Amino acid sequence: MSVDTPRRIVLLRHAKADWPQTSDHERPLAERGRTDAPVAGRRLADTGIGFDLALCSTAVRTRETWKLAVQELPERPKTVYEERIYEASPGELIAVINETPDTVDDLLLIGHNPGMHGLAEILAGGAEGDTQTRMNRSGFPTSAFAVLSFSGSWKSVEPGVGTLVDFWTPHD
Repeated sequence: MSVDTPRRIVLLRHAKADWPQTSDHERPLAERGRTDAPVAGRRLADTGIGFDLALCSTAVRTRETWKLAVQELPERPKTVYEERIYEASPGELIAVINETPDTVDDLLLIGHNPGMHGLAEILAGGAEGDTQTRMNRSGFPTSAFAVLSFSGSWKSVEPGVGTLVDFWTPHD
């Protein structure tokens, strides 16, 4: 692979979760989350991105989101459930991304706020159209996703390296 290989990172926030009497890690999706997750999956499919790898937090709500969203994709990517994504800061998420093999061109990360929004803001050195404005106005709600593009190896992912090329939320 050339260091100029175009790559994409898609940051998907889990769908709306319920608040039962359980630990935060074990919170399941709420009814709206079970409705929104497949919609997010269809919209991910509409991007035409063929994900090579999905890294998903181990929290129940992220696993349930991914289970519902992935059914809408034309092909199921390899999925790794990564406990370090749960409650991760943007810096911790970058460390996880830096470990991605360079055989992966398109990476999907399924996680939580404030990490997803913070990571999108930190990685975006630029933006296409009004994507940055829309993302900042919406605050990265549940089931939203951001698409960032960059060139280079995954080890080179750092603040400002990407361009925010798309941002979607189910309740625009």
